[in-house]
Amino acid sequence: MKLNDLKDNPGAVKGCKRVGRGIGSGLGKTGGRGVKGQKSRSGVAIKGFEGGQMPIYRRLPKRGFNNIFRKDFNEVNLGRLQMAIDAKKLDAKSAINAAALKDAGIIRRVKDGVRILGGGEIKAKVTLEIAGITASAREAVEKAGGSVTIIAGKTALADADAAQKDG
Repeated sequence: MKLNDLKDNPGAVKGCKRVGRGIGSGLGKTGGRGVKGQKSRSGVAIKGFEGGQMPIYRRLPKRGFNNIFRKDFNEVNLGRLQMAIDAKKLDAKSAINAAALKDAGIIRRVKDGVRILGGGEIKAKVTLEIAGITASAREAVEKAGGSVTIIAGKTALADADAAQKDG
């Protein structure tokens, strides 16, 4: 097969609508825009315009609060950790942190740290170095003989490094 032999399946690509190409095309003269009026002219963008009346998005009150400083954690259940340990993707003897979870493919990217949730059960004795853990998850890890160390997220670590360089 050659590059010039490549082509899509028949009907996979639909031809574009060619407007203003004469009466016979069915889209001639006004080009499917109807007759006269603001919307038949070019350069019109009237999304949300209600004919001079106050638009609904301005009539309704704004509600709530969006915290721009909130932390976005990766959430991992205990059952998922145990599955990774059973599949030999994680080593239970070494410390399990965000980097280890990323290497094992449990999380895609390290956000502001990892938070362990209590879903599932853990049988392995593990050492966790994470940003957060629920009470039920901590209880389950300690019951299995493991330990938990809470560390600051990557943003706090970056801030500490910057402060150290300045001072």
